[in-house]
Amino acid sequence: MMLDNWRVCGLIGTSIALDQSVPSVLLDLLKTIRYPLKVTIMTCWEEPTRKQFFDTLNDWYLTSFTDDHISQFPADINDHQTFLVVDLSCSNTMELLKSAGQLLYIKYRWLILRSDFLVDGHPDEDTQIQFFLESLDDLPLLVSSEIFFFVKRGTGHFSINQIFRSGVGSSLMVELFGTWINGSLIEERDLTVTSVRRLNLHGHTLRASMVVTNPETLQHLTDYKEKHIDTITKVNYVLTNNLIHYMGARVNYSVVSSWGYYNTSTKRWDGMIGELSHQTADLGASPLFFTSDRIAVIEYVAMTSATRSKFIFRSPKLSYTENVFLLPFDDLVWICIAAVILLASGLLVVTVLAEVRISFVQEDLHDATLLQPTFRDTLLMTYGATCQQGSSSLPRSFSARTITLITFTVLMFLYGCYSANIVALLQSPSTKIRTLEDLLASRLKFGAHDTVFNRYYFSHAMEPTRQAIYERKIRQPSGSENFIPLEQGIDQIRQGLYAFHVEQGVGYKVISETYQEDEKCGLQEIQYLQVIDPYYAIQKNSSFKEHVKIGLFRLNEHGIQYRENANLYTKKPKCTGGGGKFVPVSLVDTEPAILVIVWGAGLSALLFVVEMIWVQIFKRFVYWKDTRGVPRIAYAN
Repeated sequence: MMLDNWRVCGLIGTSIALDQSVPSVLLDLLKTIRYPLKVTIMTCWEEPTRKQFFDTLNDWYLTSFTDDHISQFPADINDHQTFLVVDLSCSNTMELLKSAGQLLYIKYRWLILRSDFLVDGHPDEDTQIQFFLESLDDLPLLVSSEIFFFVKRGTGHFSINQIFRSGVGSSLMVELFGTWINGSLIEERDLTVTSVRRLNLHGHTLRASMVVTNPETLQHLTDYKEKHIDTITKVNYVLTNNLIHYMGARVNYSVVSSWGYYNTSTKRWDGMIGELSHQTADLGASPLFFTSDRIAVIEYVAMTSATRSKFIFRSPKLSYTENVFLLPFDDLVWICIAAVILLASGLLVVTVLAEVRISFVQEDLHDATLLQPTFRDTLLMTYGATCQQGSSSLPRSFSARTITLITFTVLMFLYGCYSANIVALLQSPSTKIRTLEDLLASRLKFGAHDTVFNRYYFSHAMEPTRQAIYERKIRQPSGSENFIPLEQGIDQIRQGLYAFHVEQGVGYKVISETYQEDEKCGLQEIQYLQVIDPYYAIQKNSSFKEHVKIGLFRLNEHGIQYRENANLYTKKPKCTGGGGKFVPVSLVDTEPAILVIVWGAGLSALLFVVEMIWVQIFKRFVYWKDTRGVPRIAYAN
């Protein structure tokens, strides 16, 4: 009854003179919380009362006044540093608070006064507190709110209280912030960080949405079976349960089949993001990749699963990316070899010419076993030595034979080095494929794990290289797409010359269990998605944001997050097979040599045809000369 009488009194007048100490109490409160830059007083007070507050506060904070019928709240880049003061004795204050909505628990800090309580003859403390509990019961004063109210206990004696509720539907609770006695504020709160102080949600039920692509996952969320199926959901299911326990809450899970994508036809988000954006879920129990369009509708909190999807493939043989016949020697060595051949040929020409001039047996000039003094013959002999084929003709003099001996010895060592290096290179894997551009230009075939997010990201790729991979490698001319089951894709990697896009931990789990030890060597990976590790997501502007963030950081610091990731995600297997078994030489390895044979045979045939034509033309020319009585020109047959 007494409370009702005070309500009637409060509707009468706004000209009641406040206790002279109230501005000082407010100033000490602002100094204690230290955050505000501005103070905006939205009341219907008379000019003397406003002046009293302005004189007290303006030396410390930018102070402004507005009427209680304000239609919108001030907004600027520092709105989170604004402290708002309202008076429930003013007629429109309740409408103002109801219109505030989310601003009651995000951005702003509020002081809600009842000016006719802050005078002499005020009701008792319990009555004042009960009034605030009843008056504010319909407002969303959630756990992240910073709502203060003053209770007058006596002359020069006030208590500063905060009011909040754990969640929608929960009862309002009051916590004592401090006590102001005769100009001195005694802080009563144990912890200064609000989210830590209110960490216990007292059994409030949170709604969590998680993505499950296989119904069997629900039977193996915590037993570490079938770890390669919905791995990211299993990791975060355990972490979410630990988080809920840490916050002293309960949880209800809802299951969806996709992470959530924007549907252009319905203009709505589906899947888990749809539940978060439509406020039917508080927590996203399956982490999400960062994308620009999602930032506007959900809140990313912390990274919980260090996993990425990449193209995994076995390194192809070196001959698939390089001409192994050119690799054994450095460019400078090839230049030196050519110089040796030319130099040896030139020196042999000089020495053989000297042989001819000092020779006393002229008939030796027509001996087929002796090297003729022409650069063509000496070059052919030296080239034969390079290929370890020897020569049918040799010089006669000691100096020329010395040159020949040295040339053969040098080229023999070079040939040995070359041949040994070729054998090693034919068994070596290629490391040239390091980027998406290299992968696109390679001879490898492509495939991707048949998942919802793979189908979405490949079909929506806008970057030229990634778009080309989808158009030329994933999507087939027939209209089908190379989205295949996990086991099939891993088997294709084993066979070689195949790049499979899959979540790393999932793919390596199957590889570790199915590959031979030597087959685990030479595995390479290249990232396709332009995203960072997935992050835990919650509702946009959630009052539980700081609670969830602190809880997830604690799980990480205490090693629980690492343990769950280590138990469910398989790391890249180590190569313990000695580098792999012997790889047989194929046509691809010998392709350059075959091309030399083909082009050489073709060039020889062409030159043969040209010679035949030239001989026929020359014969006709000679016959034409004979028929005109011109002396016939002798030519060798």
